Amino acid sequence: MQLHLSSWPEIDTYLETSRAILIPIGSTEQHGPNGLLGTDALCPEIIARRAGDEAGILIGPTFNVGQAQHHMAFAGTITLRPSTMIAAMFDWAQSLTRHGFERIYWLNGHGGNIATINAAFSEMYHGITFGPEGSNRAPLRCTLRNWWELAGVGDLCRQLFPVGEGHHATPSEVSVTYFGYPEAQKSVTMTPRIAPVGPIYDAEDYRRRFPDGRIGSDPSQASVEAGEKIVTAAVKGVIAEFARFAAG
Repeated sequence: MQLHLSSWPEIDTYLETSRAILIPIGSTEQHGPNGLLGTDALCPEIIARRAGDEAGILIGPTFNVGQAQHHMAFAGTITLRPSTMIAAMFDWAQSLTRHGFERIYWLNGHGGNIATINAAFSEMYHGITFGPEGSNRAPLRCTLRNWWELAGVGDLCRQLFPVGEGHHATPSEVSVTYFGYPEAQKSVTMTPRIAPVGPIYDAEDYRRRFPDGRIGSDPSQASVEAGEKIVTAAVKGVIAEFARFAAG
């Protein structure tokens, strides 16, 4: 069930049985020569929508621009300041709690978002603690889950790609996007086959160290078939975890 494809009476009906919502959150940034710029937003979105269809979970709109300043030397990347992202997440949460939502499950697709997401949670909880309603208000609870950390997903990705999974523009995440959008598959020759690894600093330094955008990965291995297997495992994991969180 998708919020954007629902009417307000349908959301009222949903709230009669559940006060929890899942929001995919990611980034718009380069993912190497054959990866989509939307990869980090598309992966949690693809997984979430399928989970929503299978389990009746309400899926919010995707928060699809995040912390990507270190990718800004590559065309198409869009980034937010941490303060902007925190403020936007706070506003999304306030809007939802105004209607009666009490639990927000953020399914994340970008490691660079983690610190800012947790800072946004602190901002939300600060407002609850010092708000005029005090202890008489049902408290908002948020949780963060990176999709690749869902039960069974990491082991599966290592089995599918024992060599060349790497750290950025990975064959696993590219496979998920190819499964969701098979028409967007791209065949690109990459040299070296497995990209180098190293630290991440500012955008220009990143481009010097990793000229084609990859870090330690060989995304030429990506396939629709691998993406389907990963999504199936992730959907199973998120449905079980969301149910526990919603009931908590």
